[in-house]
Amino acid sequence: MHLKSVLLLFILLTCYACDEHKDIEEAHLTNWKPRQIKTLPSDSLEYGNSYLSIYSHIYSLTEHTTHNLTATVSIRNTSNIDSLYILKAPYYNTDGVLIRNYTEKPIYVKPMETLEIVISQIDVEGGSGANFIFDWAIKAGTTAPIFEAVMISTSGQQGLSFTTIGTRIK
Repeated sequence: MHLKSVLLLFILLTCYACDEHKDIEEAHLTNWKPRQIKTLPSDSLEYGNSYLSIYSHIYSLTEHTTHNLTATVSIRNTSNIDSLYILKAPYYNTDGVLIRNYTEKPIYVKPMETLEIVISQIDVEGGSGANFIFDWAIKAGTTAPIFEAVMISTSGQQGLSFTTIGTRIK
């Protein structure tokens, strides 16, 4: 009987590990293909770049103890009239190495709309110093977009959360 229990536990853990890997792969599949545009509008556009810090994990007690976090990245169009265009959304790890780019082609964000990228708690590739650099374009004279992230972790009755706000760098 004991051997059956151990075998069942092994099978369950193996299936969980497969599901965990699948969850990470699916988390990267932000489907923005319906939002892709072939060419930007011909009106005069203002271009910019914004930096947003992300934390896949944070340290607790020492550098040897970490808490993994789920990050929700919000891309917010602050204009109630004009679309925002996201040209690139590369995600880098702590060492500045590109992990993935969330856009293949420019995409649009409707007026007052928010798009989200969710980085799963089990996706720790970014580390404690991960970041995005968003390349964007807006109609000249339009308010700049806002980029924010909420990081959260819960375990039992304990929880922690905090936010970061993007900074325009160009």
